Amino acid sequence: MTCEEACPLIHGYADGELDLARSVEVERHLAGCAACTATLREIRVMRSALRSGALTFDAPMALRARIHDAIRDARRTQRASRRAAAIRFTSALRPPLYWATGIAAAAVFIIIVLVGGLRRSASSADDIVGSEIVASHVRSLMANHLADVVSTNQHTVKPWFDGKIDFAPTVEDFAARGFPLAGGRLDYADGRPVAALVYHRREHIINLFTWPITDDRDSAPRLEQRQGYNLVHWHKGGMAYWAVSNLNGAELMSFAGLVRGDRAPVTPRG
Repeated sequence: MTCEEACPLIHGYADGELDLARSVEVERHLAGCAACTATLREIRVMRSALRSGALTFDAPMALRARIHDAIRDARRTQRASRRAAAIRFTSALRPPLYWATGIAAAAVFIIIVLVGGLRRSASSADDIVGSEIVASHVRSLMANHLADVVSTNQHTVKPWFDGKIDFAPTVEDFAARGFPLAGGRLDYADGRPVAALVYHRREHIINLFTWPITDDRDSAPRLEQRQGYNLVHWHKGGMAYWAVSNLNGAELMSFAGLVRGDRAPVTPRG
């Protein structure tokens, strides 16, 4: 693939919109082209900036203040209009009352639109990351690059990451519960280097991706399907977790419970 062929595809590759075959072709080109690699890096930096918490999820304080002021003023106008109407016993003040009611309704509508937009933005971000996770999982199987460090010992796998990423991932072996540790590797997701831990469940392979996030709120595991694979993702302790496998959803959710340290997780027999 030449630069002319790769250039129109780099945006789609960065957004996880290419099919697997195209993604592999672009990756091969990027491995030997510094110019296209620099372009990809710029795209990811820009995307990361656009998806920052202050820009994507939180309405500006000034906008919030204007909405609150509009609601307060509308309520005051309503009360004044009603008092005037009661005193004058006339319909002359009905238009201002309707006008005030319209302002209140408009303010409520703006709030609904803002909240809905923020929720859609968060959902869209998860969709992008989910596509990246599935693509990374498939590449690890196709390229025979499942692990950089192959070991069933968590005390071997965890130190291997020292100095390679800017955080220390939690590494545990769940062999006693039917999910033995197989190793780990460096990977890339959500615009940054991440840790990928590899586990087995019978003949199935589970890739567990983890990295730190700015949102320290915990979230419950959520199961979804993409391209025939099951994904479970959650937040805990300031870290994002994504588990992906062709394992059935019930067992993958059980694995997520083990990783989270949930009390007495149920592991299906088999």
